[in-house]
Amino acid sequence: MISKVNNSGVHRSEGRSGIVHLHEIVRLLESGWADKHILVVGDVMLDKYIHGSVDRISPEAPVPIVQATRRSEQPGGAANVAMNVAGLGARATVVGFAGDDEDGSILAAMLKASGVEAHLVTVPGKPTTSKLRILGGSQQMMRLDIETATPRPPEAYTALLEGLISLLPDVDGVILSDYAKGTLTAENCRSIIAAARQAEVPVMVDPKGRDFLRYRGATTISPNLKELALVTGHTVGEVKDVLESGRSLVAELGLEYLTVTLGERGIAILDEEGEFDAPAIARQVFDVSGAGDTVIATMAVATACGVTTEDAARLANVAAGIVVGKLGTVPIARHELVAALTEFSGTETPEKILDLDRLLVRVAEWRASGHTVVFTNGCFDILHVGHIALLEDCRRFGTKVIVGINSDASVSGLKGPSRPIVGERERARILAALAATDAVAIFDAPTPIDLIVALRPDALVKGGDYTEESVVGAHEVKSWGGRVVIVPTVEGFSTTNIVRKLAHSADR
Repeated sequence: MISKVNNSGVHRSEGRSGIVHLHEIVRLLESGWADKHILVVGDVMLDKYIHGSVDRISPEAPVPIVQATRRSEQPGGAANVAMNVAGLGARATVVGFAGDDEDGSILAAMLKASGVEAHLVTVPGKPTTSKLRILGGSQQMMRLDIETATPRPPEAYTALLEGLISLLPDVDGVILSDYAKGTLTAENCRSIIAAARQAEVPVMVDPKGRDFLRYRGATTISPNLKELALVTGHTVGEVKDVLESGRSLVAELGLEYLTVTLGERGIAILDEEGEFDAPAIARQVFDVSGAGDTVIATMAVATACGVTTEDAARLANVAAGIVVGKLGTVPIARHELVAALTEFSGTETPEKILDLDRLLVRVAEWRASGHTVVFTNGCFDILHVGHIALLEDCRRFGTKVIVGINSDASVSGLKGPSRPIVGERERARILAALAATDAVAIFDAPTPIDLIVALRPDALVKGGDYTEESVVGAHEVKSWGGRVVIVPTVEGFSTTNIVRKLAHSADR
């Protein structure tokens, strides 16, 4: 196996499926991963938090007093894996057990609100697994677990298995999220893996405990270094020996490969041919809880779309680096991942030329990350210094600049049959190559009014040969609180003048 890594963290690789470029991964992200559907099966739970501050020690016992200021809840365990799948923009369904209690109702409602389809088998007499964390500032002071790891009644397992088997024809990947809370018994794991493989659906496992035999036949198992060391009989410090022993498990368990999360070292992909290492992306770490859920969700969604295992691992590293920078169990969001990818690697030129549907997604991602959007437009036929000055001026009024350009047909209608001189794709490509632009959109109409109304920019910028009253879209932009800005033109520079000079030179 040959893999190539540049300093972007996620860019290209030569491996199981050839070469994948960053802009193709971003395109998958923004297109909803081609509507891929991931089924998560396992131990769902509700993570609950009491947030407060600590100012003194209790006089009753040597413990801190937490002055509670707010409460919050978040789906956890297998439910958090499904939340990560949905957060990435793919379809997510989760199957597991819940109790007939308030926590179960809260969990189901939160999953539904986040776009996750939940098939929770209610088991009377058993609580919904929950973990209550009490925080003093950013420091966890105590955790209270309400759970049962004892087996459910046989009819509960039958209902769960029948429900998930009925879903298999409609899914592109299965994740077994095992937190050792009684959902994924050895028998259940074997049945689920057999059914999934018969349906030709890949299975990824986030394991628990020493017994990896229960996951035999899965596509991959994704232990962390500590879990793999426990299974292979080594200490965590013996990394090389742990990974070497891990490679032997691939053939022994009938896996395609083993995915090992190494914390700050990143992710190792082990197969019978060798080892591939995807280094972690350095970020400030606040809370590592939930990072493993993000890794396996990202790997499952990416590989379901045909992304190489190596690139999927690199992508998962970037996603994990985002969630460890948050406090508590918080899933990844698609706009965060797109922003991180472009932060590490920059946006490639082809990735800036977007149709309206993808541009709307991009704008939503920018706004979710706190950016303001500037719009300008023109024919941009034969790019000159006046155009460059206009685009550089746009940067003064927002953080992201969108350039709308007239299509060839639109230019001909405005300028005559001899124009444009440069075709729309070439004009778009040149503009996209400029550092001053973040996106380029081609429009067919005589004016960009439909594009402006769809994008709702925060600022609309035009050159000094316009007045505010003559700017198309000015009224609309001001109606939603945006601003219209007229910037000075560079005297003596225009495409028309350049064309005249060329014609004059040709006649001499």
